[in-house]
Amino acid sequence: MQEVTRLPVGTWVETSRSVLLPGERAPQVPADTAAVPLELRIKGFLQEPAALGQEARITTLTGRTQQGKVTSVQPRHIHGFGDPVPELLTIGMELRQLLEGSTDAE
Repeated sequence: MQEVTRLPVGTWVETSRSVLLPGERAPQVPADTAAVPLELRIKGFLQEPAALGQEARITTLTGRTQQGKVTSVQPRHIHGFGDPVPELLTIGMELRQLLEGSTDAE
């Protein structure tokens, strides 16, 4: 039996989940589109260990908690700027924490 590799908390992943099933799609969408579910893909940091294909909770860069099936590890941006740089992924959150912790008493 092959051991499933679980990704650690904090790993940058992409998840997906169905938002609308085929029978729930709008009547005006083309037949080939209406035949498949509407899928939501979200990138974020794992909140719990998980493996590819497993359901997991993530935290997005905007701080939202979402749940879905892990579909990709260290997902690339498809616009071609290369692999994500782990050190840069958290800069926005770190800056927000620093700014929220500062005082205007200067």
